[in-house]
Amino acid sequence: MKYDFDEVINRKNTNSFKWDSAKDKEDIVPMWVADMDFKATDPILRALESKLQHGVFGYAHLPDAYYEAEINWWQKRHRCHIEKEWIAFSPGVIPALAAIIQAFTSQGDKVLIQAPVYNSFYTTISNNHREIIENELINTGDSYEIDFEDFETKASDEAVKLFILCNPHNPVGRVWRKDELERLSAICQKHRVLVVADEIHRDLVFEGQPYVPFASIDAFNSITCTSPSKTFNIAGLKMANIITANKEYKDKFKKDLLMKGVHEPNTFGVEALIAAYNKGEEWLDQLLVYLKANRDYFLSYIQEKLPKLKVITPHSTYLMWVDCRSLGIGSDELSRRLFDEAGLRINEGSTYGKAGDGFIRINIGCSRAILTEGLNRLENVMKTIE
Repeated sequence: MKYDFDEVINRKNTNSFKWDSAKDKEDIVPMWVADMDFKATDPILRALESKLQHGVFGYAHLPDAYYEAEINWWQKRHRCHIEKEWIAFSPGVIPALAAIIQAFTSQGDKVLIQAPVYNSFYTTISNNHREIIENELINTGDSYEIDFEDFETKASDEAVKLFILCNPHNPVGRVWRKDELERLSAICQKHRVLVVADEIHRDLVFEGQPYVPFASIDAFNSITCTSPSKTFNIAGLKMANIITANKEYKDKFKKDLLMKGVHEPNTFGVEALIAAYNKGEEWLDQLLVYLKANRDYFLSYIQEKLPKLKVITPHSTYLMWVDCRSLGIGSDELSRRLFDEAGLRINEGSTYGKAGDGFIRINIGCSRAILTEGLNRLENVMKTIE
């Protein structure tokens, strides 16, 4: 490979949320927060270095090159056409979701999500005083499916104004098929529920069912949130985009963003997105090979040494969803023991809704050496539980 993903980069004492949050523990292996431990690709680094050398960091705007990079990436990587007028900037997907929730719902309205799902969906909805409605996914043992009957029952509630779709899905790693997305779209149109698609993991698909942008199903009756942050490991640069073909929708959420003082983008983030989408594809292709090898190594390790655990094989993301229910302890207690006894920090499944209790989420976006150390620590704690 041209890029060395085996390189172990010391992220301690860099103000890393992932690595520096546990000040009372020196020897930790953090496999929780969803960022990777890999350096950004060279084109991004060169673009940032050029901006740094210029030395002036005033207010920025979005140049034509920014829109062209975003549009071309959609077409080149995902065979989906979008237009410049559909794009609006946000400092992140979660701020975008918060603005959309506030713009399209009122206090007391209901927002539909598919549990177990990204924990920030829960906090963003509840912090805005909207009611969370869960359409629990069906665990088939080796995958997850949508309970469409339950979904329509929930969507038919007149108080449900908005549905947040996670595609690819975090934490279960499913990439929803075109026919599944079409069925969700039809139900939401029937009951006048706005679809908001969080597609931040769209570029991290390994095999099998390809990612289908919801905008390719219905760009007019939906809003899509994307970002290069997960793909290129640049979350700290705070760049995301909100996409819709519906001008009325765009004007509405942009007004809400402006009310909250969201005006100009991060000057470094603009350069990073342009460089990533224009020149980062080779790096991404090699990253996917490495992440898939990490995933397969993780699966074989668990199968061979920890057979009581069951892993839902993800077809996307660098997040492993591990079923620990056979151990007879909740995910909160298991998470505590892993941290206290082994210095291994993971995400307890309970944060992703009641459907996640008994599961843990483990981030494999790291060098093989760190992954191996984390698995060894997991195994050592499992021996004390068994």
